[in-house]
Amino acid sequence: MITRHFIDVPNPDGSLRRVHYRRAGKGPPLLLVHQSPRSSAEYVPLMSRWAEHFTVLAPDTPGFGDSQPLPLLRPECEDYADAVVALLDALGLAQVGAYGFHSGAIILVTAARRHPGRFAALACGGYAVWSDAEKAEFGAAYTPDFLPRPFGEHLAWLWGRVQEQSWFFPWYRPGTANRLPFASIAPEAAQPIVMECLSAGNSFSLGYAAVLRARRDVPPPGEPTPPVLISAYDGDPLKAHLARLGEVPPSWRIAPVSTPSELEAEALAWLRANPAPPAAPQEPDVGEGFVPVAAAGFEGLVHWKGGDDLFLHAPGSALTAAPAGLLSIDLPGHGLSDPWPDAPVQLEAWTEVAAAAVQALGRAPAMVEGEGWSTLLAGRVARRLGARHRATPCPPGEIAAWRERGLPDLAPDWAGTHLLKAWRMLRAETCFAPWFDASAAAARDFDPVELDPERLAVRHLALMRASAARPLLEACLDAAPAAR
Repeated sequence: MITRHFIDVPNPDGSLRRVHYRRAGKGPPLLLVHQSPRSSAEYVPLMSRWAEHFTVLAPDTPGFGDSQPLPLLRPECEDYADAVVALLDALGLAQVGAYGFHSGAIILVTAARRHPGRFAALACGGYAVWSDAEKAEFGAAYTPDFLPRPFGEHLAWLWGRVQEQSWFFPWYRPGTANRLPFASIAPEAAQPIVMECLSAGNSFSLGYAAVLRARRDVPPPGEPTPPVLISAYDGDPLKAHLARLGEVPPSWRIAPVSTPSELEAEALAWLRANPAPPAAPQEPDVGEGFVPVAAAGFEGLVHWKGGDDLFLHAPGSALTAAPAGLLSIDLPGHGLSDPWPDAPVQLEAWTEVAAAAVQALGRAPAMVEGEGWSTLLAGRVARRLGARHRATPCPPGEIAAWRERGLPDLAPDWAGTHLLKAWRMLRAETCFAPWFDASAAAARDFDPVELDPERLAVRHLALMRASAARPLLEACLDAAPAAR
């Protein structure tokens, strides 16, 4: 089973940075560092396979996934490398084996050069050795700032960039000479990458730029180094870089392979031959985490945060909408909680799961409050927990209209228009109530700061993550008073 956790890691300036990581298995500790702009989620299949051999730990690197960024305006690769070691310190791990892919490999090689005693061995999937000319070109074109724009222009750019990255390398130089030997990425495969870029925000640009500027960090003769395997497979643009590595230490091995499965087998054999001493990571309570829940047909992890009285977000939202200090959970299929495949449209099932999550945390809230249509769910959860219910008005509009138009279809499409559709909905929701009635009669007073692109980006990410928003909305609508 893969579990998920948060831990607070000290920054060099003494501040704390919250880090999200995944954990699985038993045995010698093994750290997995993902490529940019991905997150530890890309390693879930690998963790399931390697958990038989190791205690596998896969963090989201600073500013990616659900880890907070470094407090630096222009972080360098060395800063990301030192952040890896700071995480090991926070986990109480003196030494680990480690695997990284592409930029994850670059970060690990730099970390091992700076802190060789902290790594029993490294296995790397690709290692870039850029010329000065390539660094200058990539620095200018590969990693532009990625900032939310008022009308969602950044979303069209992002979808096109991820899609065409599967056509050409580099993505910004289309042409026959740069065409990749793969089929165009399917919308359902592009969507997770796009979501991780949205989660990273401008860390997407900062992290890429840092590894592109990184030096070739191969230790010179006589300098301490752990054993390092560097491999790459056919079709990977970095396979050609294996020849650029030049002379490497005797404890290093360069292993070109044909397929991703061969690379995985080489890496596993290398890491198993050079394990770190057994050690169990520390997991301090930081007031946020994940609780396993099995109720009403749902079985998975529920993300929680906060204190005492309970707040339940609206369908399509997340606990990021909660007032400070309240106990809040991401309902299944929302936020960071696990999906709920075939989520039911019965409010009783949602009530049972929400109450089970609170009880599993050992909490007894005195008050339960719901946002939007979830005020109806909050009332039932309050009765189940023996708490009071702070009733709030349901959103205006006829039930039939909400059922038909309350949440648009946000399934990924080939052109990426689903991203813009969600953004337009949130702007309309700010200006009108209900959002789908953009008329003078439905106009609502609002503070213009509500349309700040950074604020909208937080709401947009929550809406795009909400795979079970429609079933939750239907369940609430079915429980609403008939006359509306």
